[in-house]
Amino acid sequence: MNNSNTLSMLKASKEVEIRFSEVDSMNIVWHGSYALYFEDAREAFGAKYALGYLDIFGNGYYAPLVDLRFSYKKPLIYGSKARVDISYRNTEAAKIIFDYEIFDAADASPVATGSSVQVFLDKQYRLVWTNPPFYEAWKQKWGLL
Repeated sequence: MNNSNTLSMLKASKEVEIRFSEVDSMNIVWHGSYALYFEDAREAFGAKYALGYLDIFGNGYYAPLVDLRFSYKKPLIYGSKARVDISYRNTEAAKIIFDYEIFDAADASPVATGSSVQVFLDKQYRLVWTNPPFYEAWKQKWGLL
């Protein structure tokens, strides 16, 4: 399978409604809330493609975040709705990399973009330098090798 076609397939979306607890005194989403929206998208992706935290843990590994980036385009306000799109970025390294786009549901305008990187740790919290066997099998299943 062509890698570029596969990459376009490995996407998920999550709708979010902006809650009062997520905004600051200016009634706009506090910057820290975006990390939660990205987390929600990672969970949606994991559920769709069987690469959730429990899948990883059940195979004997942890996958902590080691890099999280945001670029803000426009604010979201309390009571509005947004869509978070997540895309898997393939790499040969023993990492899970995602790209994110957040859109205002009212007009589909871009709100924020970002990326995250997760690495693998074994159950003794040691960094794993090569792709775990379950992750290699997952990549094989989706035509990423």
